[in-house]
Amino acid sequence: MDVTAQAVGAIIKRNGKYLLLDRKNPEYGFASVAGHIDENETPEQALSREVKEESQLNIISFKKLFEENVPWNTCYRHKGHHWIVFACETTGDPIPEEEEAKSMGWYSPAEMKKLKLERVWEYFFK
Repeated sequence: MDVTAQAVGAIIKRNGKYLLLDRKNPEYGFASVAGHIDENETPEQALSREVKEESQLNIISFKKLFEENVPWNTCYRHKGHHWIVFACETTGDPIPEEEEAKSMGWYSPAEMKKLKLERVWEYFFK
């Protein structure tokens, strides 16, 4: 098991609502589009790949919001994650990847408070 993984997250917002998917795999809960950065891949390349894979959306612009080590954010392969989170503008209609998501939709901040968010995304959105 690797000690720390590099990960990217995409906060995608339209009309005051955030795109969230309900994860099929651990860690369960609602989350933004996200994933590990592959070897020899830049964070920006990983961002584009993950957004396309998980939502079928195309990024037209992005801005880095923050970068943070989150040692308690574990997964089946890693004991922690170094996160780079971006705000993304996208085109297209989201289509969830069946292997990753039970569902995908747009949620207002009030609606998000009623969802069981994946722990790291609950932390990030606060």
